[in-house]
Amino acid sequence: KTVTLNAQAGNPPVRIAETPAGMLNAIGIENPGIDKFIETKLPAFKKIGVPLIISILGHNDKEFKEIARRINKIKGISAVELNLSCPNLKHKTLVAQDPKATSRIVKLVKKELKIPVLAKLSPNVTDISLIAKAAEDAGADGVSLVNTFTAMVIDIEKRKSVLGNFTGGLSGPAIRPIAVYMVHKVYQTVKIPIVAMGGITCAQDALQFMIAGASMVAVGTYNFVNPRATLEVLTGIKDYMKVNKIKDIKKIIGSLK
Repeated sequence: KTVTLNAQAGNPPVRIAETPAGMLNAIGIENPGIDKFIETKLPAFKKIGVPLIISILGHNDKEFKEIARRINKIKGISAVELNLSCPNLKHKTLVAQDPKATSRIVKLVKKELKIPVLAKLSPNVTDISLIAKAAEDAGADGVSLVNTFTAMVIDIEKRKSVLGNFTGGLSGPAIRPIAVYMVHKVYQTVKIPIVAMGGITCAQDALQFMIAGASMVAVGTYNFVNPRATLEVLTGIKDYMKVNKIKDIKKIIGSLK
């Protein structure tokens, strides 16, 4: 989950609602804050022995800068992902919905960090490729997409939203075809690597994203269904490469005909 400068308690319950082909969440970025994260969470993650990408969010420019400054002092983090689904106060939108705001935050964080910076993009925009290009031009080392789609579920008896926060973020298989299209569109626009996510449940799903242009993929919602999903996706990709006599995974990336 994303880490903020200060601890956040998150949203009131209900925080999760299941849908026929996905899940809505309104967690509210509950976390202990960057200092406690570094002190209590990071040591355990380091012991796993895999590259660590830390997601951060600031509620303003100063917070983004301060979080980046603190991360820059420690070792063992491979990259930082910017959760840009935060308020852009000047225009009453999300940073991820504004090319100029996205550019500003990417530049600000890049000045503070020596490690790669990824910009996580919101699908709740007219043209996601414009935001991706703004991130690339600002110096982002890669983009990750898509974040969740704003959605809601209504209790028809109470005539109220099921979620305590009224709306939530839709993820899971329901969003996959849209996410694949968005990855394809961004791949045609930028030259930096794409980390793709959005409803991946198996190797076939992951391969769709890779053929569309993703260099990396991430599994989220389906971990609730199958905790071994990520390992099975990895094994499935290797099997696909073996069957199709593909020795270099780069031959798959962006190979849509």
